[in-house]
Amino acid sequence: MKYPELTVGAVIFNPDNKILLCKSHKWNDEYVIPGGHVELGEKMEEALKREILEETGLKICDLQLLGLKESIYSESFYEKKHFIFLDFLCKTDSYNVVLNEEAEDYIWVGLEEIEKYKLNSFTKSLLTELRNKKASSKKVEIFYDY
Repeated sequence: MKYPELTVGAVIFNPDNKILLCKSHKWNDEYVIPGGHVELGEKMEEALKREILEETGLKICDLQLLGLKESIYSESFYEKKHFIFLDFLCKTDSYNVVLNEEAEDYIWVGLEEIEKYKLNSFTKSLLTELRNKKASSKKVEIFYDY
């Protein structure tokens, strides 16, 4: 692919207010938030729900756009890629994670514990910002077909 790839990621909170991190060989065996590519014709929220179900077996709800980041040929990723990351806050009512082949391990952690883990730089930046802001009350809306 010779153009930026749009991806969606999820900061998933369980009923204990802990977030899901997945260890991925694609990201130098660092912990990242789960997510994946938006397919042609697919809305971002639909892509996020699909990717999270595929990668973790979790159903998510209460999606809220959190942030936008760009990665151009990051040395952290196993391939030379240009990504646009759209990250969302969301919730699940489950603790039962079933990983697919994209991750080797997972953990549920509180935002105050993130320094204890080897996080990908993008994930660390996002979660540190989230912890420091405690989720801004500013809401971003997404409009389609305009």
